[in-house]
Amino acid sequence: MRNIVMITLASILMAFAYNFLLIPHEILSGGLSGIAIMLGIVTPLNTGVLNLLLNLPLLILGVMKLGKRFIAYTILSVAVMSISLLIIPIYKATEEPILASLFGGVIVGLSVGIIFRASGSSGGFDIIAMLLSRKRDFPLGALISAMNGVVVAISGFVFSWDAALLTLVSIYATGKVVDTIHTSNIKLTLMIITSNGEDVKQQLLSRLQRGITMMDAKGGYSGEGRKVLITVITRYQLAEVKSLIKEVDAKAFVNILQTTEVIGVFDRGTK
Repeated sequence: MRNIVMITLASILMAFAYNFLLIPHEILSGGLSGIAIMLGIVTPLNTGVLNLLLNLPLLILGVMKLGKRFIAYTILSVAVMSISLLIIPIYKATEEPILASLFGGVIVGLSVGIIFRASGSSGGFDIIAMLLSRKRDFPLGALISAMNGVVVAISGFVFSWDAALLTLVSIYATGKVVDTIHTSNIKLTLMIITSNGEDVKQQLLSRLQRGITMMDAKGGYSGEGRKVLITVITRYQLAEVKSLIKEVDAKAFVNILQTTEVIGVFDRGTK
């Protein structure tokens, strides 16, 4: 229920950013939503209807590749945003295009990041970026920004190059905010020193799709035997892992390091 509420509110917030900041200044967002905005400006069709139609093929791809829950959340996001674009009136919240571009991009990025954290996506290029990110562990925001280059070019030819540059500012802001919020590409290495190694290991293996390396150790002061568990997790999993370790061994010593790169099979579910 929490994920559904987060996705619904974030999708409505995104629609406000489109209708209040981007569309009145002919500034495009990224991905298929940007193309929907452009078609909504140059044709009599509503942006919400166009956004839904353009996303249908990728939603089908998502069902095949990304799982039922993820795509269900994505369908919810696309539907809520499309309906919101229909209902929310287009209103020029500011007369300054650069402010509209910057704050519109930030709000869209905030919305997309929240939707990603709720295990969904806002559709469009987000689905492609999610697929590529799972394959190669690239930052989602950077992937989305790279694919949006074509949207910037289209904006320049259809409207003006001033509009294209403002679109670029919006897309850049969106990508930066997405990477700030959605940090699953950031990895952490945990070194857990515990006297209850087997129980900690079993709990980690049962809840996380991560490999664990175990070593024997001895306390330098106490001389007592210990187990050292080493694993790599995403930043999203840190809160869960800390809580899990505290439940099993409240006296465990945990050293947390940010990992620059992982070589090899990171996810135990990866074949």
